[in-house]
Amino acid sequence: MYAVYRQAHPPTGIEFSIYCNFFSSEERNLVVAGTSQLYVYRLLRNVESSAKGEKASDAKGYKDKLELLASFSLFGNIMSMANVQLAGAKRDALLLSFQDAKLSVVEYDPGTNDLKTISLHYFEEPELRDGFVQNVHIPEVRVDPDGRCAVMLIYGTRLVVLPFRRDTLTEEHEGVVGEGQKSSFLPSYIIDIRELDEKLLNIIDMQFLHGYYEPTLLMLYEPNQTWTGRVAVRQDTCSIVAISLNIMQRVHPVIWSLSNLPFDCTQALAVPKPIGGVVIFAVNSLVYLNQSVPPYGVSLNSMTNGTTSFPLRVQEGVKFTLDCAQAAVISYDKMVISLKGGEIYVLTLVTDGMRSVRAFHFDKAAASVLTTCMTIMDPGYLFLGSRLGNSLLLKYTEKLQEAPMNVSRDHEKQEEPPNKKKRVEASLNWGGGNAALPDEVDEIEVYGSEAQSGTQLATYSFEVCDSILNIGPCVSTSMGEPAFLSEEFQNSLEPDLEIVVCSGYGKNGALSVLQRSIRPQVVTTFELPGCYDMWTVISSEKKIEEDSVEGDTGDKEQNKSDQEEDGKRHGFLILSREDTTMILQTGQEIMELDTSGFATQGPTVFAGNIGDNKYIVQVSPLAIRLLEGVNQVHFIPVDMGSPIIHCSMADPYVVVMSAEGQVTMFVLKSDSYGGKANRLTLQKPQIHMLSKVITLCAFRDVSGMFSTDSKNSMSKNDLSSRSMEADGSIQDLSTTVDDEEEMLYGDNSSLFTPNKEQGSANHSMTGLTVADRQSPHYGVEPTHWCMLVRENGVMEIYQLPDWHLVFLNKNFPMGQRVLVDSSFGQQTTQEGGKKEEVTRQGEMPLVKEVLLVGLGHRRSRPYLLVHVDQELLIYEAFSYDSQSGWSNLQVRFKKVAHNINFKEKKVKQSKKKSDTALGEESGSTRARVARFRYFEDISGYSGVFICGPCPHWLLITSRGALRLHPMTIDGPIESFAPFHNVNCPKGFLYFNRQGELRISVLPAYLSYDAPWPVRKIPLRCTVHYVSYHVESKVYAITTSVNDICTKIPRMTGEEKEFETIERDERYIHPVQEKFSIQLISPVSWEIIPNTRIDLEDWEHVTCMKTVSLKSQETVSGLKGYVAAGTCILHGEEVTCRGRILIMDIIEVVPEPGQPLTKNKFKVLYEKEQKGPVTALCHCNGYLVSAIGQKIFLWSLKDNDLTGMAFIDTQLYIHQMISIKNFILAADVMKSISLLRYQEDSKTLSLVSRDAKPLEVYSVEFMVDNSQLGFLVSDRDKNLIVYMYLPEAKESFGGMRLLRREDFNVGAHVNALWRTPCRGALDGPTKKSIAWENKHITWFASLDGGMGLLLPMQEKTYRRLLMLQNALNTMISHHAGLNPKAFRMLHADRRTLQNAVRNILDGELLNRYLYLSTMERSELAKKIGTTPDMILDDLLEIDRVTAHF
Repeated sequence: MYAVYRQAHPPTGIEFSIYCNFFSSEERNLVVAGTSQLYVYRLLRNVESSAKGEKASDAKGYKDKLELLASFSLFGNIMSMANVQLAGAKRDALLLSFQDAKLSVVEYDPGTNDLKTISLHYFEEPELRDGFVQNVHIPEVRVDPDGRCAVMLIYGTRLVVLPFRRDTLTEEHEGVVGEGQKSSFLPSYIIDIRELDEKLLNIIDMQFLHGYYEPTLLMLYEPNQTWTGRVAVRQDTCSIVAISLNIMQRVHPVIWSLSNLPFDCTQALAVPKPIGGVVIFAVNSLVYLNQSVPPYGVSLNSMTNGTTSFPLRVQEGVKFTLDCAQAAVISYDKMVISLKGGEIYVLTLVTDGMRSVRAFHFDKAAASVLTTCMTIMDPGYLFLGSRLGNSLLLKYTEKLQEAPMNVSRDHEKQEEPPNKKKRVEASLNWGGGNAALPDEVDEIEVYGSEAQSGTQLATYSFEVCDSILNIGPCVSTSMGEPAFLSEEFQNSLEPDLEIVVCSGYGKNGALSVLQRSIRPQVVTTFELPGCYDMWTVISSEKKIEEDSVEGDTGDKEQNKSDQEEDGKRHGFLILSREDTTMILQTGQEIMELDTSGFATQGPTVFAGNIGDNKYIVQVSPLAIRLLEGVNQVHFIPVDMGSPIIHCSMADPYVVVMSAEGQVTMFVLKSDSYGGKANRLTLQKPQIHMLSKVITLCAFRDVSGMFSTDSKNSMSKNDLSSRSMEADGSIQDLSTTVDDEEEMLYGDNSSLFTPNKEQGSANHSMTGLTVADRQSPHYGVEPTHWCMLVRENGVMEIYQLPDWHLVFLNKNFPMGQRVLVDSSFGQQTTQEGGKKEEVTRQGEMPLVKEVLLVGLGHRRSRPYLLVHVDQELLIYEAFSYDSQSGWSNLQVRFKKVAHNINFKEKKVKQSKKKSDTALGEESGSTRARVARFRYFEDISGYSGVFICGPCPHWLLITSRGALRLHPMTIDGPIESFAPFHNVNCPKGFLYFNRQGELRISVLPAYLSYDAPWPVRKIPLRCTVHYVSYHVESKVYAITTSVNDICTKIPRMTGEEKEFETIERDERYIHPVQEKFSIQLISPVSWEIIPNTRIDLEDWEHVTCMKTVSLKSQETVSGLKGYVAAGTCILHGEEVTCRGRILIMDIIEVVPEPGQPLTKNKFKVLYEKEQKGPVTALCHCNGYLVSAIGQKIFLWSLKDNDLTGMAFIDTQLYIHQMISIKNFILAADVMKSISLLRYQEDSKTLSLVSRDAKPLEVYSVEFMVDNSQLGFLVSDRDKNLIVYMYLPEAKESFGGMRLLRREDFNVGAHVNALWRTPCRGALDGPTKKSIAWENKHITWFASLDGGMGLLLPMQEKTYRRLLMLQNALNTMISHHAGLNPKAFRMLHADRRTLQNAVRNILDGELLNRYLYLSTMERSELAKKIGTTPDMILDDLLEIDRVTAHF
């Protein structure tokens, strides 16, 4: 049995975050990492928040947002992350550590807009492991605050020191001659920390300290371990030690140590200068330590009484614990702490004159998400990354309090600081006293901080600016039918389902409803056969009064926006047919216009708005018309020797192309200022016609990215002084070294001083810094460009209106990964290259269409879409300073990976081949139908709709991530247009293959700015199980909330009674979960009132499923019930029992005004069992339950369970599933067992089991025709497939299950489910037979990702396996990771068995789609096949798994 793994939804949980200069020294970025993903965000200040699918209610003013600039996927899980600026570098490098002991240093590469690996460090030699097979230690990376070295703790016993070169200028001058670029790293070395002190074991945390001459590392460790139950005899076991690292001599003396710290210390946080030292977090206390001052510690609750003899003061007014807390330093004396319940506190260190801390002050500021990592961004911004909820960007503001000391101190102490503070203020501004203006408060803080001894206290307020969606941890999933599906789509063969996922934990608990494809809400459908293209244009009827409004935007703002909405309504719909054009006026109703200024006698090539939506341009094959409303303003007959077949517009330019490749441009000019007499004037471009132009696109750039001025000479003028000191050698792709480059970047293997003229020229240019670009009212002058593609495969970009060539790229249709400009001096040499171009023309595929369009936040992200032959290429433009001295475009294009299938079915081609001569001719003069349709506002989203056999929405919001959502529900889509109308606000129109015009809107309840369209329903409690009940179309969910527990059960003889525990008020009571089962309706995703079943205190739900049991009520003899198993835990002394609950969901008369209350639970059975009920499933209409160490089979009769059969099993069965009469049971430690129920003899017997131990997380079946596999996910993040093969010798006659496939997913999988392959119902074609009776097994992981396993035929598997092995070595992987090693079975225990693999890594195979045509054919040749075969295989995987 063979299979392929695919990641269907990327992981969304975030575990690490840092704020650093990722792209350049000019701007700082937020870099976040979760599992195997790395994302880079930019903080956008003051974005209008009304945009992008948010409710109008939050659209008050401006908000700060995060914009995603780059994302990278790695073949390995990031274990730790840090950043450092290396000597001479213009940006920060990231240090990423991976299991078991790998360290990669990566940096952004401006030439390819990608990550490049600078250095790799690998420490997995057996001698470093000390003979241990198992490794539980995470490789932690820490960087010295002054950037002199980094350390990584590996295997808990060794410290790897990685020193960085910090060059002085003198060394640089000596090294100029003959040496290449020096490495930024000195050789690393390893310290065995047990040699420092044999007790130095069990390191809890380590941090570099501030303010030391040498890099000084503080380690918090626990030499003799203890635990809560042993504190009475062994306590205060933690210690710290600080070692000073002398990197040159490689010596590391211990300079400070302290022992007998509380036993529950969890982490250390270094305090910056001028205070210095370290704050040690313990669960119940907080301690400040510094080398020369006495320690200061406080107790945070009364648990410290009797558990520690460390001197602690009682911190008044607070009562909490610091386990799972995250902290970050805001300023030298303040830190933000996020507790495990999400509460945010600001801790102020109150210092005295000697800079020793003598008080802590806690200020509870907010309650927020349960935090996994925390980063201070620009002053005033805090990022909270979370695995358990949405990650948040918070803005904090500080309000200073009058009295700078806490009121709870003694009186004379409190009197002291204000006087000192006044003295400081008086010396600073002569007003004296507290007469400082509000603006100057900051300055006083800054200047006074050194001299000021009393610490200024402040209260903080936090507000949420932005959030990053997270659907993890996915604990349980269920498939269900969507409540709203337009009736046009309801009778399709393949059911359209959605997935409901239990996400989050505690107050972040939620249900996430996911669909992969977009399902439009159809308003109405028209049958209009014969229309092959359409456009909607805005009618300018209402424009006249609007001009006056736009004149003064003061108090008429509201009025203006309404007017603007009206002005954006589409007035006309233009439909083009073979020989006529139909004009529809779209007002309250849609009606055909008989007489108008539009041309209706022939087809239309293009229609659109020009002149700021005031005019309409209609392009026919032989003429161009300019209209205002229905009235024709200007008519131009165009004769270019052949009819116009293509037109592209960038206001005010219209560029048209004839069938023979002639290009002409028209410009909208107004004759008299403000007059009505506007006309189009012809401007014939001066471009060479050596090779025919086959497609073009005009582009209006409002981002300022497209420019021909070298950016270094512009926006870096304020930095030129700085960058001359940091003289890094530049690694540039252009080999020509330019004077300007030398001046800006310092030495490039030769030394000279920049001449005066250059310097002055530099500073005369005005540049835009990042800050300018982000201010809300900043506007770039729009620029206009035109891209042409020629038959010989050359792509050119010209600057309009003077058609000056600024970018040229050869072999454009080959899909290179980065499009680089090679237009240096091309104009002159054009004639020479004529002959060779003609010969090469044959093999070059033709480009059918290009679209260059600005998307995203203020349209600042230009994307290029290309339709080549049978493929779609998507490129993202990025700024690149070529410094060539030519005035060429300072932009490059980076290919974006996607898997949109543009291949048409083969049938059509054979038909064409018979009459090629005729078909080609007639086809070429007909106007082209554009596949790429830009839309500006459909339900608040802007993007491009991609028509064709596999229609997709390409969306980019101000969040900046590229989202590709398929819309496969209506088959291939011929043409598309946005449509904003009174009856269809912000909707769209499209034609499907059947010639039906559908007027539709996007369903508004989904958020489309996510990897899959999603709706997240917050429930504010932990959701454990969700299950869809098919008959009543509702979901049952199990939730729990945390209650404080003050009782303990005690056994007195036979009876148990509860003893209430009395404790003091600073005691923190334990919490326990209180469970309940509820119904939720997919109509409004609200909990149905009065359906809640509350379980007893101390009772936990261990499983809940929909089971189909035998029943006389239905025709099939089976009926769906909701069954739940519980277990009642009263501690160690009371025997554990459980209950089985069986509920029917019945229909009742709904309560008035509450339509959802038509469904209700009816509890049929709830009885206590002899042991804990740990798993349930159904088999042949019977209920199967695991109770204690037995598995029972029950039949439900007259609302009672009667036992039918039982069998003894392993330790603890926690998952059971069944197929036919087979039951697969998963044990928590002892792997899986396969049982069979025999109806005639009513026996339950063991068929086979896996004899080796395995910690199972979840199980599901793999179905491949007649073969059945048992898929297991385990604790080591593997997926393993077992099979029952009694013929095989090693299975001992079928007693043992054999392992047939294994694979490391890199994430814990708790939820698995199955669907049949898609397209198996289309009827027996050659393709679909291969996928018949194969099931896809889907899974959702604890870090918010989803994936699938698809069984494969051996032939395809072998072919793709060769490709995978080739790709493994052929392409360079991010951070130098090895996909093969990552996907190997990961086992902590050594077993006497090798990995069997047999599962392909679809993520690696998908990289093949990203390669250029040349690289593809080279790889295919290597493995003896053709690129078409491989592409077919890969796209076929996509086709059959296109569910949801």
